[in-house]
Amino acid sequence: MFRSLAIRAGVFCLALAPLVTHASAQQLKVGVVDFQKALGDSDEVKKAFATLAEKYKPRQDELQKLQSDLQSIQQQLDSGKLNQQAGAELQLQGQRKQRDAQRLADDLQQDSQRDSQEIEAKLVQKMRDVISKLAAEKGFDVVLEASPTLYFKPALDITADAVAAYNKAYPAK
Repeated sequence: MFRSLAIRAGVFCLALAPLVTHASAQQLKVGVVDFQKALGDSDEVKKAFATLAEKYKPRQDELQKLQSDLQSIQQQLDSGKLNQQAGAELQLQGQRKQRDAQRLADDLQQDSQRDSQEIEAKLVQKMRDVISKLAAEKGFDVVLEASPTLYFKPALDITADAVAAYNKAYPAK
């Protein structure tokens, strides 16, 4: 998603080239923002992902316990101190735990990835809205993404302003 933003920003720069050649008629006011940094530095994003990590912590702890149990079972099997029947039972128990651990890991990854993407989509739109409003307030004709830009004067960077405006508009609760 961010890659496509970067590509669009590059294409937009090319589209601006004819306007810049006619800049003598009207001065073009440009701002540059590091979108990912602005988003990552906002208080609401930090809070949202901390809450998400907290939500999945019990399942991560359960997965770690299963992995610890599997290591213990493997050590017992490797010790050679078990009779054949006890070894077979322990091996079956290990297979069940391995299957449970794999299912839990897969579910955890899918669920957390889905939730993360949903949160990110909402927050990205909010940040875009904030940057648009900030650009209008400051009179920018265009705001470019910093990452595909080869060079820009540091004075054009409005990333900190975007973070401050976002935190003001959407305080972390």
